[in-house]
Amino acid sequence: MLALRSPHEAYRKVDFDARVAGADPQQLVALCYEQLIAALGSAVFAHASHDNRLKSQSLTRALSALTALQMGVTQGAAIAPALIQLYDAARRAVLDSVLNFDPTTLGTVRQDFIDISRALFR
Repeated sequence: MLALRSPHEAYRKVDFDARVAGADPQQLVALCYEQLIAALGSAVFAHASHDNRLKSQSLTRALSALTALQMGVTQGAAIAPALIQLYDAARRAVLDSVLNFDPTTLGTVRQDFIDISRALFR
């Protein structure tokens, strides 16, 4: 399976798997934020470069990160409703960009997650 990927993608996957294997719950959330931020940035770059394959892969990675974040929300926690609303809004923005790519909206979503990540994971 790795033979079908670029060397960069293969190394990224190995690095990601290793980081997941040794992570505690807070580190997993930080890793999901990192992956989401990188995927959104990559999607915007790919759109500007007219690279539809990379744009599609990046949007898929962003959705995967958002799915993991949504699944990890502790129901009943005081912050759960706000997190669910945030992740749902981000998911809608990514899904909307599958058919009608909006780099401004995705850039805003990306910046929001950068700001949250900086506040949570200093």
